[in-house]
Amino acid sequence: MTLRDQPLAAVFPQANEDQWRKSVERALKGGSFEKLVTKTYGGLDIAPLYSQAKQPGSRALRQNPARWAVLARVDLSDPEAANKQALEDLESGASGLHLVFPGSQGAYGTALVDDSEAALAQILDKVRLDYGVPVMIEDSPRARKVAEAIMRLLDRNHIEPSITSVSFGFDPLGVQARHGFANAPWSEERKLFAERVKRAAGAGFTRGAVAADARAIHAAGGTEAQELGFVLSAGLAYLRALADAGLDAGAARSLLLFRLAADADEFLVIAKFRALRRLWARVEESCGLQPAPALIHAETAWRMMTRSDPWNNLLRATIAVFSAAIGGADAITVLPFTQALGAPDAFARRLARDTQLVLQDESYIHVVDDPASGAGGFEALTDSLCDRGWAVFQEIEADGGLPEALEKGGFQAKVAESFGQRAKNAARAKDKITGSNEFPNLGETQLSVVAPFSSAAGDCAIPHGARKSPLLAPRRASEPFERLRDISDARLAATGARPRVFLANLGPVAAFTARANFAKNFFEAGGVEAVFGPESENSAEIVDAFRQSHAKLACICSSDRIYFDAAIPVALALNGAGARLYLAGRPGEMQEEFRKAGISKFIFAGCDMFDMLRDIIEETQ
Repeated sequence: MTLRDQPLAAVFPQANEDQWRKSVERALKGGSFEKLVTKTYGGLDIAPLYSQAKQPGSRALRQNPARWAVLARVDLSDPEAANKQALEDLESGASGLHLVFPGSQGAYGTALVDDSEAALAQILDKVRLDYGVPVMIEDSPRARKVAEAIMRLLDRNHIEPSITSVSFGFDPLGVQARHGFANAPWSEERKLFAERVKRAAGAGFTRGAVAADARAIHAAGGTEAQELGFVLSAGLAYLRALADAGLDAGAARSLLLFRLAADADEFLVIAKFRALRRLWARVEESCGLQPAPALIHAETAWRMMTRSDPWNNLLRATIAVFSAAIGGADAITVLPFTQALGAPDAFARRLARDTQLVLQDESYIHVVDDPASGAGGFEALTDSLCDRGWAVFQEIEADGGLPEALEKGGFQAKVAESFGQRAKNAARAKDKITGSNEFPNLGETQLSVVAPFSSAAGDCAIPHGARKSPLLAPRRASEPFERLRDISDARLAATGARPRVFLANLGPVAAFTARANFAKNFFEAGGVEAVFGPESENSAEIVDAFRQSHAKLACICSSDRIYFDAAIPVALALNGAGARLYLAGRPGEMQEEFRKAGISKFIFAGCDMFDMLRDIIEETQ
């Protein structure tokens, strides 16, 4: 049934696209329609309106229908504490566990430290592996004993591996992309990889024995098309290696697990997960296989997490989970909202679970298979991502395949280009990061974690004789602003005060409020505390308030009209009082007069926010 079939809808005339465009043209008042078209980092256009898709693509169906698996991270360094938290997660609604070891792609500041059989026995104590509780393990060069240890553990407990849902996720190319080295040429490494996989599969571990993981691409700033191209090429390289080792193509295909990051860009995430299924089906057909739903694991993105005001991470994670689930993910891991601060406590882990459980048990978003199917916008975006992702995949394959492309470094260079554009837009607050470069909270209360963040958890030393290649280091978009906040926090702890800026608010409230609030947001993003001055145009009164604020900086805030009449006298007075002067807004034709009055810099939407704040922090030391 469509909207036109509804009795109430039939009463009203149906608008068409031509009528809509005419209304938009009137609203734009001569402005370009292109203003309403959003362009992604990957060069895709997102239009403001789409018609219903006339020929929807194939449905993006989960490998396992209905509910997705709710996975809880197991990454506490102490095995006993890790076991306690794992059991609490499972008893409180998690479907399975996601084991994170040092050096793995998902080792964000904390990880399990021991991969011995004794440690794993303690970590998995009382976890009913024989009931098929999903356990996903991340491949890591620092935890090579995990697979053998689990095999021995199950054997000792007389558990048949085929009835478990343990996923080893062997992923040498993902490891190389993340850490920038390979132990041997791919011609040799692929044989070792195939032997490990065949041993695991032969023992009965067939679910996710191999992982094609693109999180490193996302965390390093890559585009959605780059993620898709990478994961397709990795999956194909693994299929070839296993086929050369004697595995049937269909059997090798069934061992594959795909893993993608999900961020808060709802449209792109849904389209990306849908596109992966369509693109992999195309690869399967090229290999002479009948396409079957792939097994896809999603993890909320590290790139979007913030240390500052981390409560906002809950909102970002909720959008990411919703989008990954709508896109058809079979399993989802949510990074606890304090992950960037250190090892999350039980409360943060509970919220990570509940984010998914609420969407399942109260919103029922798993009930409809591929709910985006047929929607014009999602179908168009999925098609576009398929085209761009396939083009990246073909570029990688034309470069000799993923192993050779990684060694040459051209792919990593293109990811770096994307990161550079993202960093530039974050620095200018074109990309809004709530709690960081937008709506910062200098009065936030520090949240508790089990252990502080350790960058060593994700690091891995390059072995002697290894083949080096450019690495894709994970980076959060908010990191530059957080470094400025760290300096401000240290100064507050040492002296009892942060760097301050006095806001000289000229005229009535209605005239200065917008720019004063903009200036407060601007300066406090770098840890510079904003102090509001009186509602006045009297130079002496403003100077007196400035001196009482103990600030070294002052920013004049008001409307353009009041600037024309009152800004220069106030600027001269503040300059005489020793203030380094800023003005909120573009100077326009008065720039030269403002500079003569002592106003050195101007803050406005689109200026280089980070560079200016960095200079301020250095100047006020």
